[in-house]
Amino acid sequence: MRADERMEAEPGEGLARAAMAARAGAKDDREPEPNMSKSDKRLRPPGSKSVGWALVQAARLHRSRVGDRLATLDLFAGQEQVVQALAAAGTMTMGDLAATLRVRPPTASKTISRLAALGFVERRAEAGDGRIVRVRLTETGLAKAAAIERIWDEVEAELLDGFDGKEKRRLRKLLRKAARNLAEVSGVTGHEVEGDSEMDEDEPDTLAVPEAL
Repeated sequence: MRADERMEAEPGEGLARAAMAARAGAKDDREPEPNMSKSDKRLRPPGSKSVGWALVQAARLHRSRVGDRLATLDLFAGQEQVVQALAAAGTMTMGDLAATLRVRPPTASKTISRLAALGFVERRAEAGDGRIVRVRLTETGLAKAAAIERIWDEVEAELLDGFDGKEKRRLRKLLRKAARNLAEVSGVTGHEVEGDSEMDEDEPDTLAVPEAL
């Protein structure tokens, strides 16, 4: 091959070699494909079939909604339950309060200390046994309890908008049953809410079957 022919052929060969090298480099740069077998299962999206996920979401939104309203009363979400329990009972020991709320005694004691600092509750030692402490609402606490009840009713209406009476009763029953299950495995003792037994008897454990279209 003459020199001038080699000069014409070499640029073409160079371009071909460059293209081949580029393709090879691109192939090497690609990430290896995962070895997926038909038996591999993808993780299901959160909450797709989880009762717990739905419950946590509803509880979080409810707590946030109530918390926004309670801020106007100088209270945090969760503290209102202590005030409500004391408003209903009048006076309670720390043990009874913890059992009613299904929390551990140190948790109840911490909340009571905060409410006492706000002037909402007062503590008194049991006559004859200083180890037993009874708690009750102050006048300020009783006024807060009335305001809390209004807030709770308003958020309850928002929460259960579109539910009929039977759906509300059944949901309440199922949630209480779920709470008892978790309390049992967690070792947290608690008092049954007044009216649970009557509700269970009046409300059959069956779901309503819609009529055929």
